[in-house]
Amino acid sequence: MSEHKHGEMDITAQEAAFEGFMTWSKRVTIFSIGVLIFLAIFNS
Repeated sequence: MSEHKHGEMDITAQEAAFEGFMTWSKRVTIFSIGVLIFLAIFNS
């Protein structure tokens, strides 16, 4: 087996996937809060 060298692996794909996940999570959270506020205001 070869020696492991810390920091040598290319992680650009993982970073892009994580960034996309965080963006998606923020949008879903904001939308959910908006729906809850809408329901709280207009629910009779």
